[in-house]
Amino acid sequence: MAAQKAAHKLYILDTNVLIHDPSAILQFQEHQVVIPMIVLEELDKLKMGKQAIAADCREAIRQIDHIIGDAPPLEIAKGVPILRDDETTLGTFSILLDTFDQPSQVLPTNLNDNKIINSLVKLQKDDPKRTVTLITKDINMRLKARGCGIAAQDYTNDQLLSDVELLEKGFHALEGSFWEDQQQVETFHDATGTYHKVLKQALPENVHINHFIIDEQDFVGRITAIDEETVTLIDLPKEHLMQQQAWGLKPRDIIQALALNLLLDPNIHIVSLTGQAGSGKTILALAAAIEMTVAQQQFKRIIATRSTRGLDEDIGYLPGTEAEKMEPWLGAITDNLEALHSEDDNAPSSVDYILQKVPLQFKSLNYIRGRSFQQSLILIDECQNLTPHQIKTIITRAGTGSKVICLGNLSQIDTPYLTPISTGLTYLVERFKDFDHGGTINLQGSPRSLLAEYAENHL
Repeated sequence: MAAQKAAHKLYILDTNVLIHDPSAILQFQEHQVVIPMIVLEELDKLKMGKQAIAADCREAIRQIDHIIGDAPPLEIAKGVPILRDDETTLGTFSILLDTFDQPSQVLPTNLNDNKIINSLVKLQKDDPKRTVTLITKDINMRLKARGCGIAAQDYTNDQLLSDVELLEKGFHALEGSFWEDQQQVETFHDATGTYHKVLKQALPENVHINHFIIDEQDFVGRITAIDEETVTLIDLPKEHLMQQQAWGLKPRDIIQALALNLLLDPNIHIVSLTGQAGSGKTILALAAAIEMTVAQQQFKRIIATRSTRGLDEDIGYLPGTEAEKMEPWLGAITDNLEALHSEDDNAPSSVDYILQKVPLQFKSLNYIRGRSFQQSLILIDECQNLTPHQIKTIITRAGTGSKVICLGNLSQIDTPYLTPISTGLTYLVERFKDFDHGGTINLQGSPRSLLAEYAENHL
């Protein structure tokens, strides 16, 4: 009986769910997925223009069109079988027509959210045996739906963690000495350095490739290989790490040194740096980018962009070229350029010189989408405001010989439908933690100033 009831579940998707994940329709197994007509109208209004969500709206509409195909209206109302990539058919898809029967209106009809909830109330009333559930990322809409007797849930299909505290930090700090717990060690050397192969059971749980192990006795090791029983680490002397330089910048603490190690490694193709404001994410990434592009000539250009709520909607109204339009939004980049050259006799001239000579391009996220970049270093700031789908769309633009650096602060999310658990930055860190050519570091503290650190922790 329970299985029969589960088979009759009906999920109604809100607009923000389809923007968050245009393929959300395919994620509900054997159940029926319904899109209200108002949602289609909202997608239609948002599909035009250059804002970041326009492309997601268009993709969602194409997904719906692919599922419906040539189905007649009666079949669309009843439910069109959803054909998967493996040609299996699980579940159905239908479009819910708006209903404006006065008896079914439990909420005022001045808002689209209310119209959708009213339609669901009537739907539940007409078929009380069927489980009707609204799927929306709008917390207030979920509350209103529950107040009207309709089950409502967040869309969590792409959430990989139950608690952001479980997010991979990129390193594990041991108390005491690393060597105290090692019962079996095989040490060997080659042209790239000194390596230690130790038993996996002697290390903390959930270690991953390019994860660092540090202790209180100044041991630092980076994991280079993992098998069922053993883990291999390259020995990285702390003194050497602290003496690393990128465009004259040295790390202030061991965690920044770990980040710089990943940033400067030519075999690491994607690096994500998380941490609170002022922890050094942008200045480390920018210094490493200039070092690798100008001094080492690993890349032909640096492409800097950031995700800022309102940026993609407002940029078209700003005067000037794309670079001039982007500069106000990328002040963090120029601020950090000034910090890198703060000790020069004429810092403003040094920054102007760098901007003229370094192949540094400020681009909007719309420029990144749909392009393929070869031999480029792509620096993406404020990644906490991207959805998992958006982060995938951008990172897949990296071509041969390119490197991507993603920066973000999970405590400063400006997008209303994202949380630290559902943001694209969290999704990226978790998905890439076993990638041989990727790494992540959660920077600690706030070296910007004592005032900034105190404000971050107490306000």
